[in-house]
Amino acid sequence: MHLASSTVTLRPLTVAKQVAWSWKWTALRRLERWRALSRLADSTYGSPLPGGRAESGMATAALPGGSRKWEEGRKGRRAEAEEVWGRRGADKMAAAKRKRDAPAARPKKRAKGAPSAPEPDTEPGPAGAEYSIPPPVSQGKWKNKERVLIFSSRGINFRTRHLMQDLRTLMPHSKADTKMDRKDQLFVINEVCEMKNCNKCIFFEAKKKQDLYMWLSNTPQGPSAKFLVQNVHTLAELKMTGNCLRGSRPLLSFDPTFDKEPHYALLKELFIQIFSTPQYHPKSQPFVDHVFTFTITDERIWFRNYQIIEEDASLVEIGPRFVLNLIKIFQGSFGGPTLYENPHYQSPNMHRRLIRLSVAAKFREKQQVKEVQKIKKKGSKALIEEDPTEVVFETPAEEKPVEIQLVKPESKPIVKDKKKPRKIQRKKQKKLFRTEASA
Repeated sequence: MHLASSTVTLRPLTVAKQVAWSWKWTALRRLERWRALSRLADSTYGSPLPGGRAESGMATAALPGGSRKWEEGRKGRRAEAEEVWGRRGADKMAAAKRKRDAPAARPKKRAKGAPSAPEPDTEPGPAGAEYSIPPPVSQGKWKNKERVLIFSSRGINFRTRHLMQDLRTLMPHSKADTKMDRKDQLFVINEVCEMKNCNKCIFFEAKKKQDLYMWLSNTPQGPSAKFLVQNVHTLAELKMTGNCLRGSRPLLSFDPTFDKEPHYALLKELFIQIFSTPQYHPKSQPFVDHVFTFTITDERIWFRNYQIIEEDASLVEIGPRFVLNLIKIFQGSFGGPTLYENPHYQSPNMHRRLIRLSVAAKFREKQQVKEVQKIKKKGSKALIEEDPTEVVFETPAEEKPVEIQLVKPESKPIVKDKKKPRKIQRKKQKKLFRTEASA
């Protein structure tokens, strides 16, 4: 009797399921082997305790006969397991134990101020050989902990926001913060700097969405200076050919006028402490490839950023650029007694008012000129007496008699255009010809 052979289709397993099943079968095989070895040892030597285990604290010599047999069986099981699984795992465990038990090599002590000894360079070998990492460029320590907080008030425009971001990029020792509300007093900035662990501050204050003021302050003791920022041009706007490494330390170049007057000397020290990147700062690079220039012209401070070209030490402008018009210098941080007030400063409101007045004066002047011209035209007309000989050569025209028409004039006969019917007929013929041609 033959049974019909039935075909069973098996679905292929996924890779994850195959891996899981392989691990499962491997674990089951190991468990079965270990159980078989345990059963073989128990049947040969017997178990000393009801649970099948000997206490770890008992010595082999002090155990009774059955316990001694079980201990010998345990050693035999270990030997058989090592034969089954091989010596590879045991060797690895022994090596790890030796490494763990070995005492760690302590580094040699050196003098406090002595530089660390450089590592011996390896001899140049074939391709793929390991090379020693050279020691760091500088072994100095970051001591000047200057940190500058750069942020602004609400109401600034896009140009001011880009300028603020450019300054943060150029100054690796700067920090940022959220915009400050207009209702808050400026003394709150001292607390913000303390929370941010900053001892210098650059604050941009916007008024009327068109006037920009910059505060430079040494928090919290002072002094502080307030400037009107004019002629702002950012990095994205200038598109200059110059470029420098991000985070590199700049040189500061000052106009000779900064050393002649006391208020400019105070501003120079404030600029040095704010714009100079501290040496060995973690975010800075140990290179000098650009220079910040502060020039005094027309009672204003002009800021420029130039790249130093290595070949001929020439300068190429990078940006940004802006002009600072000094208003006041205060003894405290964002306030206090006034140390200096610029007599040449003119507020933006006054400047706009003078422009409006000048435009109004020009308009009034034009109106006055027009009135004077009208008066001149009226005054230039003089009365001239009539000349009696002017009508001598005038010949009067003949007067026609006046006729009054009492009868309605006859209407003219309407003459029809004889060519018009012919034109209409031609148009009809053209339409018929077009329809026939299209069909």
